[in-house]
Amino acid sequence: MTRSEKLFEEAKKYIPGGVNSPVRAFGPIGGAPRFIAKASGACLWDVDGVQYTDYVGSWGPMLLGHSHPEILKRVTESCARGLSYGAVTEIETDMARLICEMVPSVELVRMVNSGTEAVMSAIRTARGYTGRDKIIKFRGCYHGHSDGLLVKAGSGALTQSLPDSAGVPAGCTQDTLLAVYNDTDSVREHFDHMGEQIAALIVEPVAANMGVVAPEPGFLETLRSLCTRYGTVLIFDEVITGFRLGPSGAQGVYEVTPDLTVFGKIIGAGMPVGAYGGRREIMEQVAPLGPVYQAGTLSGNPVAMAAGFTQLDILKRDPGIYIRLREAGEYFFGGLDRLLRKAGLPYTVNYTGSLGCLFFTDRRVTDDEGAKTSDTLAYAAYCNYMLSHGVYLAPSQFEAMFLSAAHTKEQLDETLQAAEAYFMKLKGQSPAHPV
Repeated sequence: MTRSEKLFEEAKKYIPGGVNSPVRAFGPIGGAPRFIAKASGACLWDVDGVQYTDYVGSWGPMLLGHSHPEILKRVTESCARGLSYGAVTEIETDMARLICEMVPSVELVRMVNSGTEAVMSAIRTARGYTGRDKIIKFRGCYHGHSDGLLVKAGSGALTQSLPDSAGVPAGCTQDTLLAVYNDTDSVREHFDHMGEQIAALIVEPVAANMGVVAPEPGFLETLRSLCTRYGTVLIFDEVITGFRLGPSGAQGVYEVTPDLTVFGKIIGAGMPVGAYGGRREIMEQVAPLGPVYQAGTLSGNPVAMAAGFTQLDILKRDPGIYIRLREAGEYFFGGLDRLLRKAGLPYTVNYTGSLGCLFFTDRRVTDDEGAKTSDTLAYAAYCNYMLSHGVYLAPSQFEAMFLSAAHTKEQLDETLQAAEAYFMKLKGQSPAHPV
């Protein structure tokens, strides 16, 4: 028994399922999760001393790689001055100013402690601003685990076969309307029937919790147009795409301006943090300026702010990082696609910039229904093979792969070589019976 397996057995005695988040569980692929001991650059080491090239990156925020020296320095300096004060600090303003400078749609921003909290607060703000109750979300898009949004959620919920959650009263979701990602007709239908009652429409501008699904041409533009017409607040959930796809996130790449944006993960460089912000007149509804109450004792924590500010500052100072990440994505994910074609396998690779996903389906994936046609057993076999060859992938078909600025061409090539060896073993076999 490995040390990870022993630690997992011990963890299960005290933690539900042995993990503090379901996405860390290896149930979908079998076996025990790898207990990580340390990380540096694009690599992880588990407690058994095994080294992996990491394509999870703490689920996205490690855009510059693990243990970036400049970030570590600023965090260490901040820790030496105290971990938390429960009072205002200068670094909070520095961080807010930097976000507003990098994301033009954000005029005021409020720090919180997680993406879930940011989404919950943004929706409350939209409801307070509009005086309406109903919201639209898209099937397969995950916006955190608050009650009103655990309806047809993605990633972990898809993997666990729990599209909804026990413990959520029916009344909590009665104002949540469901639409189909990349299907503008499903959105128009809601607006046609109750447009004057819809406070907000929330969407991942690039869906990254049902695998990776990019918006079809015109999709985001139509959402913007409909929200403008009906006075509905358009919320972009950029917890994953924010500051990853570009200095102003997906909204900058696709040139569609939301009213509110939610951030998480990446603005803390791995520290627990989130934020929501947007148009001044909407954000001025938030207490203490307005009647929408939201508070957090540890919001704007100085250590988290030091980490996040340093990462964003590096990205602002060196925008060439985004060019290199985009080129790496084209090289790596394009390489995976070429290897599949070479092996005669029908599987699908979706990617946008440094985000990508290999779907074990022969369908073109543009929404959650397409994603759910994936063969999760085939993914499990592939994932376990790659783990055994030093490649750390998410233990779920429906999660993204994340590239970082720390990944080298040599590491990408080694991963492609491992994938090629696996694909060639599959060549000529039934996709339903992977090696």
